[in-house]
Amino acid sequence: LPGHVDALGPSLEVDDIEGLTMLGLNPLVLSRSSAALKRALDLTGAAAGLVVVSPLLLAAAVAIRLDSSGPILFRQRRIGRWGRPFTLLKFRTMYVDAEASAAELRAASSDPDWLKIDHDPRVTRVGRVLRRTSIDELPQLINVLRGEMSLVGPRPLIGSEDSLVDGWERTRLDLSPGVTGMWQVLGRTDIPFREMLKLDCLYVTNWSLWLDLKLIARTIPAVLARRGAN
Repeated sequence: LPGHVDALGPSLEVDDIEGLTMLGLNPLVLSRSSAALKRALDLTGAAAGLVVVSPLLLAAAVAIRLDSSGPILFRQRRIGRWGRPFTLLKFRTMYVDAEASAAELRAASSDPDWLKIDHDPRVTRVGRVLRRTSIDELPQLINVLRGEMSLVGPRPLIGSEDSLVDGWERTRLDLSPGVTGMWQVLGRTDIPFREMLKLDCLYVTNWSLWLDLKLIARTIPAVLARRGAN
């Protein structure tokens, strides 16, 4: 029945069943050529990106090592395409064992579905800079080369967040999670969890290579504006 119209977009299918109007959310079906084009964009973009930002990666790694003890990279289990888990790579922006205190901080979260607080005490000095500039996300280009992520796609969720996703919202898993996407471009943490799920479904059900290119082009201005960076 008409309900989640704001998440359907131009791929909407309207059916009439004995006089009752039904709105359909069709599953994504990528042709071989479309899948090959998306993968080619991922490989060339990620490889070129790693070459271009390699000095920045080195500088970030040195700064993390000098600022606090612990590994340079943060590895976390995330849920990928079709619900398959993978290990996401990021620069470490928090003190070691920061995950242990996440439950205590959740009471102060401004969003009931995930942890969002303005001044997270677990974040290091260098980590705050890396987060504000989104430099901490750059190691995910390695995930793209591995085929675990895409340059553009739904936000990769941790297991506890994925458990909150049910029904039509799980169409977001029909494409690989992305380094950037509609959520990142339109506001990141300024956008509530449930609205993020709608944006992901909107992206997946209306995917096109042109949409990917537009979102990549809009990512740099969004990062520079620092809107929703947390």
